[in-house]
Amino acid sequence: MSSPLNPVWIPRKRRGAELGLLVLALVIGIGSYAAVGLGFNGQVPSGIYTVGGIYALVALGAHVAVRRFAAYADPVLLPLVVALNGIGLVMIYRIDLGLDAAGSPFGPFAQGQLRWTVLGILLFVGVLVLIRDHRRLQQYTYTFGLGALVLLVLPILPVIGNAKRGAQIWIQLGPFSFQPAEAAKIALAIFFAGYLVAKRDALALAGRRVLGVDLPRGRDLGPILVGWLASIGILVFQRDLGSSLLFFGLFVVMLYVATERPGWIVVGGLLFAAGSWFGYTAFGHVRDRFDAWLDPWADPDRNYQIITALYGLGHGGLLGRGWGQGSPEITPFGFSDFILSSIGEELGLAGFMAVLLIYGLIVERGLRIALTCRDAFGKLLAVGLTVSFALQVFVVAGGVTRLIPLTGLTAPFLAAGGSSIIMNWIVVALLLRISDQTRRPTPAVAAIGVDDATQVVKL
Repeated sequence: MSSPLNPVWIPRKRRGAELGLLVLALVIGIGSYAAVGLGFNGQVPSGIYTVGGIYALVALGAHVAVRRFAAYADPVLLPLVVALNGIGLVMIYRIDLGLDAAGSPFGPFAQGQLRWTVLGILLFVGVLVLIRDHRRLQQYTYTFGLGALVLLVLPILPVIGNAKRGAQIWIQLGPFSFQPAEAAKIALAIFFAGYLVAKRDALALAGRRVLGVDLPRGRDLGPILVGWLASIGILVFQRDLGSSLLFFGLFVVMLYVATERPGWIVVGGLLFAAGSWFGYTAFGHVRDRFDAWLDPWADPDRNYQIITALYGLGHGGLLGRGWGQGSPEITPFGFSDFILSSIGEELGLAGFMAVLLIYGLIVERGLRIALTCRDAFGKLLAVGLTVSFALQVFVVAGGVTRLIPLTGLTAPFLAAGGSSIIMNWIVVALLLRISDQTRRPTPAVAAIGVDDATQVVKL
């Protein structure tokens, strides 16, 4: 009598489930586009077939690329992103209608955002085609680190550097402007992952024990000090509070995940407090944002943006005014920095929380990819990309709702801006590549047939 055999677990591709969810995401986006026109002027937008068709075509093209080049990737991540991107396009189009009706010289922004979305999805496909194994990126750890430094320095260079709204974070190349920090966060995540994989044993060693916490050794504090000084340098030279917070928080979290030493969190928290105090005392624009956070009504003229955003959220109430029924165009930059307040006005607290739930699901899928990844580099890279995304959403939503001071970052996949939309699509492509590599069966297991002696169980 033969002995029982151990089962071999072969994951299901679940591309059919992804397609079903993707169709639902497209129905939400295109249906919202029609609802905006009906709510604003009682007519379905004339471009619904063109705009809806283009967006559906590129979204389904992304699905085909995943099916072909990353067949075992997470089936939920792409539909969530398509849903968010669609809601953002609809909200920007809604604000374009309001600005046009008010005779504003600004806009339209939706057409440009659609073009950037198409380009972002094309680059998403390009990443899946070109990067067949995320572990190859580890060979270029220091190249990505140098590239990130170059990207962060570009905005302060003469000629190409360009200041907007008090922050020196843009470069201008002819008619095009670009925000290098969006690309730098990806390069830094790759660099941090590669560096920490190589150095985590030394960084994990504990030094002195202070108040029950094992602090790192003095000789190992160099990396976090470099990260802290880099974030302060960004704040000093570029006046970019949001990117400073994002990069420093990204490095501290990845240090903690790599070493599992709470001491790094303590040291990082102390350095963050010191940097915040320095920024508040040294820079007037930081004090202005802090004062606006504490009491925006103390100076209504200076804080007009945050005040109108809060009134818009209040005007939306629980269920919102409805697509096309509010006045989100009143809030300055309601299509970019304050697009979450615009969504809160049109869709209410329910819609606002639904958008945050989608963000939360994206973060959950990213962390799930990190937990199931079998190699240390891929695990840290997935954590870094997901944490940078989560931090960005937190500081944007926190600033709009006055939970924390405003930082100047924009909501991923929602806000108008080519730099953000393109780089976030690349982030999703990298996460799907890691997921595919993690869930894909080994060649030996994949070759097993149902008639073999080994039991095969499909998940």
